[in-house]
Amino acid sequence: MASLKPFAALRPRPDQAEKICELPYDVMSSGEARKIAASNPLSFLHVSKPEIDLAPGADPYSTEVYQKGKENFLRLIANGALKQDAQPAFYLYRQVMGEHSQIGLVAVASCEEYLKGNIRKHELTRPDKEDDRVRHIEALNSQTGPVFLTYRAVPSLDELVEKKTMTKPEIDFTSGDGVRHTSWAINDARQLNAWNRKLAGFRFFTSPTVIIAAPRPREFI
Repeated sequence: MASLKPFAALRPRPDQAEKICELPYDVMSSGEARKIAASNPLSFLHVSKPEIDLAPGADPYSTEVYQKGKENFLRLIANGALKQDAQPAFYLYRQVMGEHSQIGLVAVASCEEYLKGNIRKHELTRPDKEDDRVRHIEALNSQTGPVFLTYRAVPSLDELVEKKTMTKPEIDFTSGDGVRHTSWAINDARQLNAWNRKLAGFRFFTSPTVIIAAPRPREFI
C-alpha cells in the first residue's frame, strides 16, 4: 500500500496564473522556451528552464543554471506572484481540451515507497535526467515538476471529486493553446479527514501518459 499526504503548496496569484503557469520543462528545447518566455518575466520557464536567462549555448546542467533558477524562483515569491498556503491541503486540478476533460488529485507521495515498489514504476528512467531534477530540487528546496500516478477508480472518491468541483475554484484560466486549467484547494479539517479516509490503502502506479490524447499539465507548484 502507498500513502498520499496533503501539503502547503506555493500557488500562483489567480489573476497572474495564466502568465506564470507553463508546460513542463521537458517538452520543449531551450531555444523554444527562450522564445516563449522572452516577453514574459512571470513565466515559470525562468524557473524550470533557467538556462534561457543565460547566454545561448550555456550548459543546462551547470551550477550557474541551477542558481539562476533559484534566483528567479525567489523573485516570484518575493513579488507575490507565488504564495505559499498557510496550511496543508489536497488540490484538484482539472484540464479541459475540446471535448476531453480530465481531473487529478495533487498531493505528495513518498519517495521511499516508490523505491520499495509500493508505488509501481512504469519505466527505467535515465540517470542523467534524474540527476538534473535532483539538483534542481536541491537548489530551489522545492519540487516543481508533477508526476502522474494512477489508481483504480473508486466511486466514493469520485463523489468527493464531483462535490468539490461544483464549488468555486481558486484558479481558472484558459491557456494560449485553448486548454482550460482549473484548480481547487481541499483544506478544511472535515474535508481533509474525508479524503484521508478514502485514500488509505490505495495502490498507485506511475504513468508518463495517463491518456494519450490528454493535454499536458501546466506546472503548478
